[in-house]
Amino acid sequence: RARSSGRWLPWLGLALLVVPPTIAPGGCPSACYCVATPELVQCRYEKLEEPPKELPVTVHNLSIVGSNLSILHGAAFALQPLPDLRLLRLRHDNIQVIEDMALQGLPALRTLDLSHNPLVSVAAGAFAGAPLLRTLQLNQLVLTPSLEEQLALAVHNLSLRRLELTGNSLRALPVTLLPSGLEELDLRNNSLQRLTAAELQILDAPGLRGLRLNLGANPLSCDCALRPFLAWLRAATSRVPDARSLRCVGPPPLRGATLLRLRPEGLVCTAGEGGEPGQLETASYVFFGIVLALIGIVFLMVLYLNRRGIKRWLHNLREACRDQMEGYHYRYEQDADPQRTSAMDTP
Repeated sequence: RARSSGRWLPWLGLALLVVPPTIAPGGCPSACYCVATPELVQCRYEKLEEPPKELPVTVHNLSIVGSNLSILHGAAFALQPLPDLRLLRLRHDNIQVIEDMALQGLPALRTLDLSHNPLVSVAAGAFAGAPLLRTLQLNQLVLTPSLEEQLALAVHNLSLRRLELTGNSLRALPVTLLPSGLEELDLRNNSLQRLTAAELQILDAPGLRGLRLNLGANPLSCDCALRPFLAWLRAATSRVPDARSLRCVGPPPLRGATLLRLRPEGLVCTAGEGGEPGQLETASYVFFGIVLALIGIVFLMVLYLNRRGIKRWLHNLREACRDQMEGYHYRYEQDADPQRTSAMDTP
């Protein structure tokens, strides 16, 4: 019997490794698993259509990745509040709509990650159930102007400290999404060519003077329109942690050049002078067209005012051409007369 029990010991150990231990009520739901303790719950690539029920009340970090939540309904977490939840990750969950009070029941939530979701509609009170929310991650969204306006209303009453907007193809500073008191703004991997003088003025407003920007991996265009931003960057390098790694994408002579090593006089106006690229070229074409139109109008007026003289001149020119042609015709007939030709050939 001792030998028999000894033979089963290795198989019993393997079974303990394969079969997870039973979790007491209030532990991990069947679609998720706990890491180390029930305070960290991860639900990865489980096709959930709503947040899981019966989560541990003591959970601090909750990650739901790769599901199909689609609509984050109001009071989605209110049936079983999570008073200790501080971090909620909802990445790659196909979330398109966030309704009012969707975060109700999460009073201690401080970080919300909604990255990689095709957001279309966000209610003005979507985040009202999380008054302590300080970090909002909105990376890799399709940030349309309409969605930007909705998000601006949703974060208006929050005291955000960090906002992440990487990979959203932004071409301008999203000024409507910058609440007063914001401390960190991540704009890496967008389509920013520069920050304009008006945008820099907003960054120097009293409520945003302590804001730090991350601007790496943006296609900075190092022409003369960049001069205001370059001057601001040199005076506020501490506000841009990755300032020393910023490089030019164009024009070709400056491609790859480090931004802080450039001199303002070296930034040539290839397309626009002190403004947006293309303004000077467009203005030149417009001016050239106006000049041509004025010349054409003056020419037509001269023709109209001198129409009688021009008519007389044309008549005289026609008569002169007729006399000339008659002279040529008479000479041709004389040269073609055979009698006159034979008379001239006889000695």
